[in-house]
Amino acid sequence: MKESIDKVVLAYSGGLDTSVILKWLAETYDCEVIAFAADIGQAEELDPVEEKAKKTGASRVYIDDLKEEFARDYVFAAFRANAIYEGQYLLGTSLARPLIAKRQIEIAHAENADAVSHGATGKGNDQVRFELGYYAIDPHIKVIAPWRRWDLNSRTALMSFAEKHGIAVTSTKEKPYSTDRNLLHISYEGGILEDPWNPPPEDMFLLTVSPRQAPDEPEIVDIEFEQGNPVSINGNRLSPAALLEELNRLGGRHGIGRADIVENRFVGMKSRGVYETPGGTILRTAHIAVESITMDREVMHLRDSLIPRYSEMIYNGFWFSPERRLLQSMIDQTQENVSGTVRLELYKGNCRVLGRKSDESLYSEDFATFEDDSVYRQEDAEGFIRLNALRLRIRKLMENRKTGIR
Repeated sequence: MKESIDKVVLAYSGGLDTSVILKWLAETYDCEVIAFAADIGQAEELDPVEEKAKKTGASRVYIDDLKEEFARDYVFAAFRANAIYEGQYLLGTSLARPLIAKRQIEIAHAENADAVSHGATGKGNDQVRFELGYYAIDPHIKVIAPWRRWDLNSRTALMSFAEKHGIAVTSTKEKPYSTDRNLLHISYEGGILEDPWNPPPEDMFLLTVSPRQAPDEPEIVDIEFEQGNPVSINGNRLSPAALLEELNRLGGRHGIGRADIVENRFVGMKSRGVYETPGGTILRTAHIAVESITMDREVMHLRDSLIPRYSEMIYNGFWFSPERRLLQSMIDQTQENVSGTVRLELYKGNCRVLGRKSDESLYSEDFATFEDDSVYRQEDAEGFIRLNALRLRIRKLMENRKTGIR
């Protein structure tokens, strides 16, 4: 039996899926549909959203500017941990979903809506990320996931539905891949990209030039950090969102941040995604560099051992979980002295560290020098080595005794 729904808040992008969903919700449940679009850096993609949503049947449209909150509380939090999934993915979509879910529930409460909805498919990660976020904030909310309920089981079927109902869409049969853009990245999936042997077409990329077409002269950039967060570029202090936007511009101009990945989805299948993360790639490189001179060795190694687990939590949708919050607290404590400046060279798709300096630096040239020094007694290393070798020597002696070797 179909649920009784009076009002639903839809996470709406204006793309093919959510445009069809808006009309489908209104027809299927005979209910009021409120469209919510989070401005987290989609740029001109948001321009037609309000008019399009209303034309498709939305009773009200929210377009909330969440760029600063996204950069400050989600992107920077993850980058303090050097978060990366399966060694390649900088979690652009994964970090955006919990913020959208949080604001969506806030709107649902303000509007006295009894349900929320999203455009994620039943095969992907986003359904999990959205819904874990919903339930973590409101355990009683009703969730409508059309891809798990309707018979429109392909994007071809969606385009036919849109054409029948006069819904304008940007996806075409010539370019059927889907995209997701925010301040941290843009992702491409589906269509011609589903065969992992096919290279992505060059005209697909929006944020970065091809490294082959990038300037022939390198660009030098200084990034300053305070307690693990970037605060300025070339001496100019910027807000979190403005700083990330500027790094995107710089990285995009030099062809930095492209990634072509076959990743393991939380639901169990492998999928191929192509990503552009120019600013994030630069930021991660710089953050690791400033940590290298300011973090204690054992603290760094302990934190680094937790990066895969922390990144997996975010990728799988557990942003609001107690375990992610616990790890975040520990990670943030490791950043108390991670302040300083990193100098980078941007050139032809590469981001190279040229230098790093900090008032909090633990690096001592007096100790590290290969020249004559008076602070380190090299003969002390012999005892250090012999003590660390003791268990190895004992093990070998026991093996020799068993085999009769003296």
